[in-house]
Amino acid sequence: MVFWEGYVSDEVMGIFAPIVIYWLYAGFYQLLPPLDEYRLHTRKEEEEKNLVPLSKVIKGVLLQQLVQAVVAHALFLLTSSADESGTTIQPSIPIQIMQIIIGMIVMDTWQYFAHRYMHQNKFLYRHIHSQHHRLVVTYAIGALYNHPLEGLLLDTVGGAIAFLVSGMTARTSVIFFCFAVVKTVDDHCGLWLPGNIFHIFFQNNTAYHDIHHQLPGTKYNYSQPFFSIWDKLLGTHMPYTLVNRPEGGLEARLVKD
Repeated sequence: MVFWEGYVSDEVMGIFAPIVIYWLYAGFYQLLPPLDEYRLHTRKEEEEKNLVPLSKVIKGVLLQQLVQAVVAHALFLLTSSADESGTTIQPSIPIQIMQIIIGMIVMDTWQYFAHRYMHQNKFLYRHIHSQHHRLVVTYAIGALYNHPLEGLLLDTVGGAIAFLVSGMTARTSVIFFCFAVVKTVDDHCGLWLPGNIFHIFFQNNTAYHDIHHQLPGTKYNYSQPFFSIWDKLLGTHMPYTLVNRPEGGLEARLVKD
């Protein structure tokens, strides 16, 4: 039993809930006061280094979410196991948890290798992936700002594969994709807030991904959005240390061996 049962279908929630959650969570960060003491970059750096205005970022994110919604609708149509009454038998809670864990591993695997290849292939980086790196100083709303082709191949296809391989139902996918969205937004928020559970439980977090967006770190820390396993296994893991900036705030500084 879920709170939306009887109001909207699991499929509709699976399509629209991640989009709504994205804008609610990213909007929360956008509406926060400056919080300069917790920023990984100064506001001046954000203004000087970022090469794309917020309005264009918002349009890019909306386009990617439109594509994701279309693909999600198609996936649910193709994989529906509902009976004649429209009811889908839901697996037990332990099975759903296992499916989510499998989905996380599959998504991480797809995104690591696709992301890394987009950096190694000069054509793909120059014409496609560099669009995401135009936000040198990341912020929450820009988490899904990508070239449309990258948004399709990296995020949308990766999510579809995770959904299919794990065998989760549309209802389980609501939890999985909403969590993935929140984690992705948080990784790009640019703030190191005390008590943030993602910073406590995940090594792959805001500062970890900030290293990747810095010029010396672009060939490291490809893993996203959950774990840093592939970086550690394949030699692309770049540790960091957080230091206080003299003018206030924090800086994620690379720690090279």
